[in-house]
Amino acid sequence: MTSAPGDPTTLYVVEQPGTIRIVRNGKVAGTFLDLRSIIKSGGEQGLLSMAFSPHYTSNHLFYVSYTDVHGNSRVARYRASNGRGVHSSGRILLTVHQPFDNHNGGQLQFDKRGYLYFGLGDGGSEGDPNQTSQNMHTRLGKLLRSRTKTPGRGWRIVGLGLRNPWRFSFDSATGNLWIGDVGQDRFEEVDFRPAAKLDKLANYGWSRYEGYSVYAASHRYASVGQKVRPVLVYSHAHGCSISGGYVYRGSAVRAARGRYFYGDYCAGTIWSFRVGKQGRASAAVVSGNVPSVSSFGVDGNGELYATSLGGTLYKLR
Repeated sequence: MTSAPGDPTTLYVVEQPGTIRIVRNGKVAGTFLDLRSIIKSGGEQGLLSMAFSPHYTSNHLFYVSYTDVHGNSRVARYRASNGRGVHSSGRILLTVHQPFDNHNGGQLQFDKRGYLYFGLGDGGSEGDPNQTSQNMHTRLGKLLRSRTKTPGRGWRIVGLGLRNPWRFSFDSATGNLWIGDVGQDRFEEVDFRPAAKLDKLANYGWSRYEGYSVYAASHRYASVGQKVRPVLVYSHAHGCSISGGYVYRGSAVRAARGRYFYGDYCAGTIWSFRVGKQGRASAAVVSGNVPSVSSFGVDGNGELYATSLGGTLYKLR
């Protein structure tokens, strides 16, 4: 869920089968774009994310990521006209072959400087069988960034060692990066990267490590990139699949400002903790429950929302 620059309260909600719905005042107000004809949906595949250009008010461009009919990951650019996305304007910017049908990642986010980021999982199955995450010759298991502030076909790897960075975000106040990386059998993790280090390659550890623990000592551990340990790990006693969230910077709930919110898809639990200069600055506390929480989003005023695969949109209040 996101909003467009220049229109802080109209919400755009991505639906997995391939539609983007417009929501105003708590009600569905129409369809912004329908891509169902070019998308394979189900399980972890489908229309997975969208992001408006920071200059949307003048260029009317937005970006989507999805699983194509062959099961591969794609990032495409579209143009809007008269308040709707134009299907025929689509241009493919990136295609990545997926060997399995899970761990697609799929999040798109612009940082404060105007670069577009795209997160990709390790290619799927389980246990990183092809050891892609630590292999710099593949884009699987990586965080990618557009090489220019006008995203095109040029991408660079800024993070490796990721299993499935299903949702990540940038703090609107500081520019710091927060990643919810889905774990294997034991642990889920939150990773943190300060804005000052975004240009330096980071290695988040998978599949040598899962959370703080060694997952497979025999798996390669690339020498490139600064080694980054999670700022928070929780075990599968508390859930099974993290949905990364946002640092809250809105005004509706002042006591929540400066806290990072995230959830677990299986448990439905929402937690939050206060953030500090090096990441987590307080213990995580339970901050609500959203059944089958799949994602989070913020509107143009910084207010926080959560989506459920049950079809409900929630707001922090």
